[in-house]
Amino acid sequence: MDLESILFTQGFGSRRQCRGLIADGRVSIGDRSGATSGTLCDDPDAQFDVEADTPFHFSVDGGPWTWRKHAYVLLNKPAGYECSRDPQYHPSVFSLLPPQFATRGVQCVGRLDQDTTGLLLLSDDGQFVHAFTSPKRKVPKVYLATTRHAIDDTQLEALRNGVLLHGEPKPVSAVAAHARESHRLELTVLEGKYHQVKRMVAAAGNRVEALHREQVGGYRLPDALAEGAWQWLDAADLAALRNG
Repeated sequence: MDLESILFTQGFGSRRQCRGLIADGRVSIGDRSGATSGTLCDDPDAQFDVEADTPFHFSVDGGPWTWRKHAYVLLNKPAGYECSRDPQYHPSVFSLLPPQFATRGVQCVGRLDQDTTGLLLLSDDGQFVHAFTSPKRKVPKVYLATTRHAIDDTQLEALRNGVLLHGEPKPVSAVAAHARESHRLELTVLEGKYHQVKRMVAAAGNRVEALHREQVGGYRLPDALAEGAWQWLDAADLAALRNG
């Protein structure tokens, strides 16, 4: 693949902009280990094997990057951000990410409310997005809800057996529901209905004061990932997601 196309597929701008970055001497090619600062390349038509067994590393203006056919990204979403490129009332989660992601068409895999925190997946792989958002796939998602009132057994049973939500034809039940503390509820659901967890808890006789997503499929939000930080998902992470 020529260097202009490499930058274009990774979200560094239009083809003309990418060609300009290279011609202006702002792009360097790293070795396959990614351990060196790289060698300047000012030829937009220079050819490189991006799909070799070892990763292809490059940098733009000194910022390191690794070529990936698709972007699979995890964000530890803070409160006060909207899962939209065109937010209405709060900053976009994309403001927390490198601009290349939005340019290359990365989208949120499902959405979290602006006040909900935790595990948010993003990708430009349409099949991946569909696999984790389609109701037919029944991907489990684990939430931790802080409730206004103490949680009791009656509420837990209602959540497990199913509660009727406004506008839904039949009751919606949790895969699992248990209290971690008097006001902290762990809830596992399969669907991704609008405000689902908040509505379920309200229908069971309580109220959600704060909501945090901890897990999707078999993948759990890493404790070491700070709020507002992001990381690439590797092959092991993707396998865990699919094995939930």
